[in-house]
Amino acid sequence: MNSGVSDVSVLVTGGLGYLGSWMLIALLRQGYRVRASLRDLAQEKQLRATLAPFTTSLHRLSFHRASLLRDEGWDSAMQQCQFVVHTAAPVRRGDYRPQDIIAPTRQATLRILRAARRAGVRRLVLTSSAQAALPPPQGAAISDETQWTGLDDTGTSDTVRAKTLAEQDAWTFVRTHGGPELVTVLPAFIQGPVVSADYSASIGLAARILRGKMPLLPRLGFCLVDVRDLVDLHLRAMTHRDAANQRFIAAGEFLWMQDIAAAYRDAFPERAATISLRSAPDALVRLLALFSGELRQAVTSLGQRREFSSAKAERMLDWRPRPARESLIEGALSLLHKGLA
Repeated sequence: MNSGVSDVSVLVTGGLGYLGSWMLIALLRQGYRVRASLRDLAQEKQLRATLAPFTTSLHRLSFHRASLLRDEGWDSAMQQCQFVVHTAAPVRRGDYRPQDIIAPTRQATLRILRAARRAGVRRLVLTSSAQAALPPPQGAAISDETQWTGLDDTGTSDTVRAKTLAEQDAWTFVRTHGGPELVTVLPAFIQGPVVSADYSASIGLAARILRGKMPLLPRLGFCLVDVRDLVDLHLRAMTHRDAANQRFIAAGEFLWMQDIAAAYRDAFPERAATISLRSAPDALVRLLALFSGELRQAVTSLGQRREFSSAKAERMLDWRPRPARESLIEGALSLLHKGLA
């Protein structure tokens, strides 16, 4: 515990989620006074029980009712907070219209920024996405923070549009209004141990592979980042003097889905017969995407090797991602231990 931060208050949005719960754990371990926003305070008991095995400092954690879809509650939640870490997003899964995800994501980001400015918050760290920094079709092989995803590209999914537009809105807001200080963190494909059954879609993919629910693997690949390393980068972005008004990509090694499945087969030979390494034909994936909203969001990435550089975070913040396979295996072990795979 760092006693020097014992009087510093931090609000985390999305504390019930995969990244948010790890963020709460890390902040409490470092000695901060931590607040978490919840849509429904009835979730407090569940979240405290979830976090209890990871920290003995739950007495420094308080909960505040606030929804990303409404203004009410945010002024109170941010009162006397020096920092806000905004990890939450009104993400819709399955079938939805573009307006069901793009407008709410943009509105939520501006709602948080307006409240932070009214409360006099010193710095806000926004979780964006590495998908908001995609190069143009004929652009660089490895993307960095200077890139912005082209919104006119017909291959850009609604989820990527929402993240890109929301981050652009945030930068426009601080340029226009002069505060709070803004830092954006752009994570790649998040892996690593789970805290509870409320984990991200990226971990859900790992769980399906481990359970043998993916007999055919689409030709999709990802740069991976461990959730614990991602939390570490958020905390460095929150406190480092030079991080103000900067974007930071959080990404490690690139692996194809077949590489991920092979890593699981090597680590868990007793499941070798269950974990498939067979590739799905692109034509089949495109056909199935006609009936699946989630596949429609992924089909534009088939066969594309999109890599991201974290050199800026490594250089400015002395941040390092751990090996991808270490993250995969520790994530799989946590899923197995909790009976989730």
